[in-house]
Amino acid sequence: MQVNTDILILILGMAIVTYIPRAIPAIIVDKINFSDKVEKFLNLIPYTAMSALIFPGIITVDAHNPAIGVIGGGVAFALAWKKCSVMVCVLDAIAVDLLLYSFI
Repeated sequence: MQVNTDILILILGMAIVTYIPRAIPAIIVDKINFSDKVEKFLNLIPYTAMSALIFPGIITVDAHNPAIGVIGGGVAFALAWKKCSVMVCVLDAIAVDLLLYSFI
């Protein structure tokens, strides 16, 4: 099997172009001192992003029994409110939904 050099160069170029915009903010953010308000805002971004990803699934999880999605979302919200990690929120909401599917 012959390796096409043009394709390898293309893949390498795409990897570099994708990596640079992701690496630069990570390097710059470590060197900047933010105010307390900005720091608090930045710490809340993961919870906001996760809720934006989860919310459509809550609404459409089960057309016949939408309460399952609402209860799972409520569990995730309550855990996020208590400042649990994102992984704990997601896994516990999934576990609650699995239990509800088992018994309903």
